[in-house]
Amino acid sequence: MTAGVEPRSSLRAGPSSAACADEAARRLLANLWRRGADFLGCELAIMGGAMTWVSERNLVAAISNGGGFGVIACGAMRPDELDAEIAATRERTRRPFGVNLIIMHPELAALIAVCAKRGVGHVVLAGGLPNAATVNLIKDSGAKLLCFAPALVIAKRLVRMGADAIVIEGMEAGGHIGPVSTSVLAQEILPALHEVPVFVAGGIGRGEAIVSYVEMGASGVQLGTRFVCAHESIAHPRFKQAFLRAGARDAVPSAQLDPRFPVIPVRALANEGTRAFADCQRNVIDRFNGGELSREDAHLEIERFWAGALRRAVIDGDIEHGSLMAGQSVGFVTREQSTRAILDELVAEAVAALGARTRIALAEPPPIGEAAK
Repeated sequence: MTAGVEPRSSLRAGPSSAACADEAARRLLANLWRRGADFLGCELAIMGGAMTWVSERNLVAAISNGGGFGVIACGAMRPDELDAEIAATRERTRRPFGVNLIIMHPELAALIAVCAKRGVGHVVLAGGLPNAATVNLIKDSGAKLLCFAPALVIAKRLVRMGADAIVIEGMEAGGHIGPVSTSVLAQEILPALHEVPVFVAGGIGRGEAIVSYVEMGASGVQLGTRFVCAHESIAHPRFKQAFLRAGARDAVPSAQLDPRFPVIPVRALANEGTRAFADCQRNVIDRFNGGELSREDAHLEIERFWAGALRRAVIDGDIEHGSLMAGQSVGFVTREQSTRAILDELVAEAVAALGARTRIALAEPPPIGEAAK
């Protein structure tokens, strides 16, 4: 049992056969994601997705305190801002948490130094492929390194470079996305990569999906959208209401206007901000083609657009013109709950799915109410 976290097995029922099946399911789930939980140092191998402006001290600490693994979204923070955020998170939890860093950040080395100074145990690199120097800086600090991999060949390359774990994220996720679905990535990578833990992300909103991926060989999962409407989330009430009203089909990827200038698509709820991005993209492409901007500066300008638009929505509540980055799992966000309740619900769904199989294996029919569903 992880210190400081209430054991969920304390909620077990009486010594009936159904309770035995439930307890067996809990043990099976614990075994299925044990590698991920041990790697993260927590009870539940559920990572919080790093969402800029949302994944800050309050939500990160709440996820870790609930038995999961919170991750600070550094985004465009300066080194001093990240230092303060880590310190504030430590004041709110004694449990492990990580920090997500964007590879293209101009002060990446200084941010890594802050993580090292603060003794951060897990660093997640996102937004591209790291170079050897960056990997070495993180490894030399003693932190465990997690990297995103959009394909098996890249995942294996990252492991050879020194990645301690891999995150595979499908196009169902919110924010910046790739072209391949979570289920296809899982089928490509999970059977072929065993050297390090692999965490699956993108479109996961229920415990049954968690079970399916850990049974395929995943060490754990990462969820972001599901936590946006947690009580501990500082997202503006109007931002949360937009999530509560939305369905999976409302979360759409941005369009690429010019194939000569590839822009990573962003999945968000459609609004005037989505259309404003198309105008921004068109302006940046024109300036790039005219020699006014380098390719790197053009991409940075687009990232600044998203950072500003996201803040307007998350913090200021401008849901008409700000960016409503959301994954397709937004349809599973139906009410505001505590972070602990969200985690408990996910675990209960996972246990119920495994318990049903256990009862079948024992030739025991499900409870009447469950059979009627």
